[in-house]
Amino acid sequence: MSDSAIHVEGLYKEYDSLVALKGIDFDVPPGTIFGLLGPNGAGKTTAIRILSTILSPTGGRAEVMGFDVTEDPAGVRSVIGLAGQSAAVDGNLTGRENLRLIGRLAQLQRKLIGPRADELLERFDITDAANRPLRTYSGGMRRRLDVAAALVQKPPVLFLDEPTTGLDIQSRTELWEVIRELVTEGSTVLLTTQYLEEADRLADRIAVVNEGRIVANDTAAKLKSHLGRTTIEVGMDSDVKSVRAQELLSGLFDRTEREDSTVHLMSTKGPSILIETLRTLEANDLSPESISVREPTLDEVFLALTNARGSATKFDPESSEKRGDS
Repeated sequence: MSDSAIHVEGLYKEYDSLVALKGIDFDVPPGTIFGLLGPNGAGKTTAIRILSTILSPTGGRAEVMGFDVTEDPAGVRSVIGLAGQSAAVDGNLTGRENLRLIGRLAQLQRKLIGPRADELLERFDITDAANRPLRTYSGGMRRRLDVAAALVQKPPVLFLDEPTTGLDIQSRTELWEVIRELVTEGSTVLLTTQYLEEADRLADRIAVVNEGRIVANDTAAKLKSHLGRTTIEVGMDSDVKSVRAQELLSGLFDRTEREDSTVHLMSTKGPSILIETLRTLEANDLSPESISVREPTLDEVFLALTNARGSATKFDPESSEKRGDS
């Protein structure tokens, strides 16, 4: 039995001639949020469906809270909640009726079903609409109810498959807050998403999936440190000085660009290169009118890993450390 809440080893899934997963591996510690980030068709949803026992793997193995997804699917289902891309609730029932129905299906004690439904309605801010048919709910309300339904039996592990797709920014932010609260209370969350901001803000650790393979697995900060570029923008008081600044600094940076009197300098060395930049300018009597530093983004990491065209680049943090890229 693994100490991880979720353990995945060599997971492989093939549909006829299509290989959806090509031997992925990862572990999710208890009480954390793990993000599976990738484009459409990368294999994220297939992984969720295998872990929630909806699909059987072609090869490899996976455990959830020590239960093997193939050998003990009933055990897995007893410890998980799932909010998939398609709502698992009935549009003709009210919000309260949906949650009570889930409680009966989960075989909760009858006396506990009503109070649990009311608790979740309040927690997800749906109490005022509890007796309205679900078809009258907004997209954000429907998504919150779907997540609430996954929590009726108080599962220690929650699978969220692109939970905020189609939601406006306010609804997304509200749902993010609920997810954080769940983890604070001890839940383990496996989240799939196409939103880079969502993975960056929520996940303790991120695995980037591309064409059925995991091409990176680390914290957002480390992924950005290894693969993103710090950008320094230096504004001079004339075009002539900006040309001179670009010439002097080009040897320090991976890439330089000039736009009128502003020089854009890009480096994988991190913000520490700012000191060297200022020293070089000062030594050559060039005083910038303005200077700003922009840290690398997860967008840049994602594009670097997938090459923006689906061709995966494997990220190995150990080899990066050996090269001194930190």
